[in-house]
Amino acid sequence: MKVLIVECDNNLGGLWQGHLERAGMAVSRVADQGRAIAFLSSYDVDVIVMNLVIAEGSALAIADYASYRHPEARIIFVTNTSFFSDGSIFSVVSNACAFLPTRTPPDDLTAMVEHHGHKDEHIGPSPA
Repeated sequence: MKVLIVECDNNLGGLWQGHLERAGMAVSRVADQGRAIAFLSSYDVDVIVMNLVIAEGSALAIADYASYRHPEARIIFVTNTSFFSDGSIFSVVSNACAFLPTRTPPDDLTAMVEHHGHKDEHIGPSPA
C-alpha cells in the first residue's frame, strides 16, 4: 500500500511514518502544499494522511487536487483543532474517509490506514 503523509511537524510525521512502514507500507512524507501537489503529480497513492492545518498552503487544496488526480485515494485528516469537528469535512472533501485528532495513537492511525487503503478485488455479489 502506498501512503503519502502531509505533515509539517517533523516529529509527528516521522512517528506516523515509522509505524506505517513497520506495518509494511511504502510511505512518503512532505510538509507543504507545493511538495504534496508535486508528489501527487508524479506518483500514485492509496491513502493520504494529512494534517488539516499545514504551515504552507492549504490541506483542502491538496485534497481537491488529489480527488482530481487520484480519485480512488482515500484521505485521512488529522487535526488538533475543532474546525470541521461537526463532520462537515465529509461533505467538503469527496474522498475524505476519516477525521482524527493528532493525538490518536500511531497504532490506531495505522489500523485506519490499513482499513481504508484496502481495495476489494471483488465488487458485487459473490459468484455462485
